Amino acid sequence: MPSTLEFSRIRKTFGTAVALESFDLAMDAGEFISLLGPSGCGKTTALRIAAGFERPDSGAVAVDARDVLGIPAHKRNMGMVFQSYSLFPNLDVRANVAFGLRVRKVTKSEQERRVGEALERVHLSAMAARYPHQLSGGQQQRVALARALVFEPAVLLLDEPLSALDAKVRVNLREEIRRLQLQLGMTTLFVTHDQEEALSISDRVGVMSHGNIEQLGPPREVYGQPATPFVARFVGRINEFPGELGADGVSVAGVRVGVRAPLGVAAGSDVIVMSRPEDLRVARLNGESAGLPGTAVSDHFAGASSVVRIRLDVLDQLVDVQMNPDADAVAPGDRVQVRFVPDKAHVIPA
Repeated sequence: MPSTLEFSRIRKTFGTAVALESFDLAMDAGEFISLLGPSGCGKTTALRIAAGFERPDSGAVAVDARDVLGIPAHKRNMGMVFQSYSLFPNLDVRANVAFGLRVRKVTKSEQERRVGEALERVHLSAMAARYPHQLSGGQQQRVALARALVFEPAVLLLDEPLSALDAKVRVNLREEIRRLQLQLGMTTLFVTHDQEEALSISDRVGVMSHGNIEQLGPPREVYGQPATPFVARFVGRINEFPGELGADGVSVAGVRVGVRAPLGVAAGSDVIVMSRPEDLRVARLNGESAGLPGTAVSDHFAGASSVVRIRLDVLDQLVDVQMNPDADAVAPGDRVQVRFVPDKAHVIPA
């Protein structure tokens, strides 16, 4: 049965540096949550505290409502996969996966059964007799994953396990991790700094900054409805415009944005309007402008879409606009106008 995992008011310092301020996170049984954030935000520290490799200054960690802080790491029944593969170079794949079971004095027959199942799950049964140096990076990380799964852990902890791999292997292996997690129904906490990784495979994403979770929610919600300016800026690309809240709504350089103003902001106040590249529209400037006039500076082709960079006249700033497939082509030097999509921008006090 999958287990729940809960962090309650975890504080952890290293000397004068605060790694976790008051960290709270409750995971449902069988849930896949990714902790996403910049280096030094505390996400790996949270993982290591759950695993038992670090002890918090205060707070609690519970599995199935049972406090585990007093339990040694090797008795917490948690599987952990690290960024580095940490395989024994003198042992073959089968022996690497079985090593922890041998240490725990699991019977030989049970070792064989569990190792066989774990290798089959990660599609490495045919490579059981190979040594780490005979494997690719992706295959080595699959061995590390099998070694974590062989214990049949209550919780699976993954600390940036894909960061050392090339792009195509990363995509394939992250999808494999998600497939296994869903197949086994295993509660999984995944740490990454890669936004696409977190958004593509998680049930919920926790965006961290300075030792706290700024927002926790489904990927589409975190991306489309960022709770704080930090989340908006960190997750995906976003354009920022200086705006003003008037009696008739929010405007940027005299152009109505068509979004609701934030609560508690008085008319006449300065605001910041934030808009994703895909939530802006660009058209050629013909006669009177209904948007923000500017000049196309560059066109960045990205396969299924392209992003046009535009320098706005009045604001003298660069903005990125993702072009719709059916939109008219825009070339560097073209005079254009940028329009806001109603109700798609985010407005915060300046």
